[in-house]
Amino acid sequence: MKRSFAIMSVLVLLTGLFAGCSNNSTSQPQSSPSASQSDQANAEPQILRMNAAEPETLDSGMSNDVISGAFIRSLYDSLVRLDKDGKPVNSVASDIKVSDDKKVYTFTLRDSKWSNGDLVTAKDFAFAWMRVLDPKTASGSAYKYYPIKNARAFFQGNAKAEDVGIKVIDDKTLEVTLENPTPYFLTLATFYYPVNQKVVEGNADWAKKPETIVTNGPFKLSVWEHKNKIELVKNDQYWEKDVVKLDKIDFSMIEDTNTELEMFNNDDLDWAGAPISGLPADAIGPLHEEGKLQTMERATNYYLLFQTEKAPFTNEKIRKAFSYAINRKDIADNIGQAGQTPLMGFVPLSASLKKEGYFKDNDTQTAKQLLADGIKELGLTKLPEITYLYNTSDLNKKIAEALQAQWKRVLGVDVKLVNKELKVMFDDQEQGNYMISRSGWTGDYNDSVNFLELLMEKNSSNNSTLWHSEKYAELVQKAYAEPDESKRNEYLVEAEGILMDEMPVTGIYSSVNSWVQSEKVKGITVDPLGYIDFKWGYKES
Repeated sequence: MKRSFAIMSVLVLLTGLFAGCSNNSTSQPQSSPSASQSDQANAEPQILRMNAAEPETLDSGMSNDVISGAFIRSLYDSLVRLDKDGKPVNSVASDIKVSDDKKVYTFTLRDSKWSNGDLVTAKDFAFAWMRVLDPKTASGSAYKYYPIKNARAFFQGNAKAEDVGIKVIDDKTLEVTLENPTPYFLTLATFYYPVNQKVVEGNADWAKKPETIVTNGPFKLSVWEHKNKIELVKNDQYWEKDVVKLDKIDFSMIEDTNTELEMFNNDDLDWAGAPISGLPADAIGPLHEEGKLQTMERATNYYLLFQTEKAPFTNEKIRKAFSYAINRKDIADNIGQAGQTPLMGFVPLSASLKKEGYFKDNDTQTAKQLLADGIKELGLTKLPEITYLYNTSDLNKKIAEALQAQWKRVLGVDVKLVNKELKVMFDDQEQGNYMISRSGWTGDYNDSVNFLELLMEKNSSNNSTLWHSEKYAELVQKAYAEPDESKRNEYLVEAEGILMDEMPVTGIYSSVNSWVQSEKVKGITVDPLGYIDFKWGYKES
């Protein structure tokens, strides 16, 4: 999921993520609260009070960030859904059959409805998925569908729509053919949401207002006041509405994490922090000592982007100099304070195949020499003004200030800090209007390829560095199709080695989710990839 910017996914073994994918049918979720829990939940109106950043979109086909993803998971339901243990289980699909060669999945849909009362059909899924893959849509989520036969080729203009391995058998049956056996396919499919074709084709702005958006999940949108609040209410048309105990979720949009924590302490919020907001960096330690902090390691990297077509970061040695000058352990220990791990690579440790990294942390002498060599290669006597772009959050600000101080101390370079709102920073990155900037990625599945594929294509919305390597892309492509695990891992390690040698990006740390929640709040799940699900949540009296 694109750029988990102030936000948060838990360490999970591949075998855990892949559970339910190897059998010929998937299991049903054990999701309903007990009778006693239901009695407690129904004793009073169920209103959950949360804080979140403004979502980029509520269009399930366009979402590619963690914030939007949290809202979309509440508003939509896919054929499969992750349970509390992060395993894909049947949701809109009542049954899933897998062929002996593990390449053909046949989904049988249960009776379910859209929030406007329309029936959800296999055509809604096929239309939605092909819409994401249509190059004209320009969705940043297209890569998630690449395991499907000819999906990548169609997105790149090298195949026809009818060549893509998505076939509607009838209103209740959808057949999906893959390029290769893909053990994590059902985990990926939890992000393959439907849309109501009639609604989408009838109004280009259908997902922007409560009056026009139509969804099929446990909640529906009732209020969206931009930069102020969002309200979700229970969707009475939802196929499993009886397990949904929350009547309403009120989301404030408070950027200041100190204010958010104060509201939580004053009982004005039921939850503060990850995975859709943050906590003040200097509060992490005390909250941990008081036993209030909840943490989960997650498949997320916090990393830096270098704009490789903007001098002086056109020079590989200068990019490396700025990377090697960073003291990651200091940032993780003294700013993160919640168990973050220094990352001397790009892939977070939960999915890394080379956990020791590709270079030495805080390698100040090498950094100084690389800077001198790079300046000489560019024919400069001194560097131009260097800027570092980051988005509003207490944690990001402290990390930016630490980087600024480290670069000054080690390299003697003054770096100007530029702070912008999240969406504005996204826009600047995608337009190349930055020199160094921060980013993050929460895995859609816990595998190195999900991180390395981000930089395969120069003009991808997930690659704002403008860097490209044919050799790198070739290695990642080989990994997609390689059935031998050992050989596949060799391709991925070699690819990450190229990435760290040319350094268009550099890791800072592997992340954790950190939050506090009211003792009354129960049933909300933060799954092993760090996405929050309110479907089973409730509040005790």
